[in-house]
Amino acid sequence: MYKDIATPVRTKEILEKYGFSFKKSLGQNFLIDPNILRNIVSHAHLTENSGAIEVGPGIGALTEHLARGAKKVVSFEIDQRLLPVLEDTLSPYDNVSIVHSDILKADVEAVIAEKMPDIQDIMVVANLPYYVTTPILMKLLNDRLPIRGFVVMMQKEVADRITAKPGTKEYGSLSIAIQYYCTAEVAMIVPKTVFMPQPNVDSAVIRLIKHETPPVDVIDEDFLFVVTRASFVQRRKTIFNNLQAGLQNGKAKKEDILAALEAASIDPKRRGETLSIQEFGRLADALHPHFA
Repeated sequence: MYKDIATPVRTKEILEKYGFSFKKSLGQNFLIDPNILRNIVSHAHLTENSGAIEVGPGIGALTEHLARGAKKVVSFEIDQRLLPVLEDTLSPYDNVSIVHSDILKADVEAVIAEKMPDIQDIMVVANLPYYVTTPILMKLLNDRLPIRGFVVMMQKEVADRITAKPGTKEYGSLSIAIQYYCTAEVAMIVPKTVFMPQPNVDSAVIRLIKHETPPVDVIDEDFLFVVTRASFVQRRKTIFNNLQAGLQNGKAKKEDILAALEAASIDPKRRGETLSIQEFGRLADALHPHFA
């Protein structure tokens, strides 16, 4: 049995061996608790026929646990300094491929086709860099990848927003954007003490499982997200005021906005945070002829 990478002693050994220093600009915080890593992987329900996609493997702490549970692991690493480290730490595992690339610029679908041609069940499992959590999630969802879902770690505050329900102060356009594509739940809370270096905030692991079909059927998905973003321009304002401010030429089209709200059976005095995704769907369809 190989020694786990994710212990404080082994992590320090590896960092010293390669003279590695953390880059704050890349949001590098390495996990140093194998139990938490095992727990994260368990939430992905991988089998020996599964594939795992990882973003930001660091020194391979989570990667090795994925390699033990999945048929194939593909990890995207942006930091060139880590490539020789990963080659060393992951040398016991022949089912891992490291792709030196910025995930935000990568053609992930092409990588999946090349590296996992025979795998039907694929999960994204990652400790995401905090500063680009939302762009990474939205890119991987918008790319319509052939994946079952995500088990990903992020700042607890962002996890709370992603999994929020209507009527809560965390609920907003991000909640709707993610929940349009997936069911969303917090799987576990991770204290800041199990990272090196310690971040300033606690983290959470969320599990997102993609819907077979979205929870609401709309004329234009992109326009739905335009409307939801406009609806939260200023949280304390009414939906009517926010749509005027947030939609193009909204002030000049007050009557169209009022008519659309009426058609969607939504009181103009309500706030965006009280609307369900189904109500936003109706509203987007009613506004579509006037603004899209």
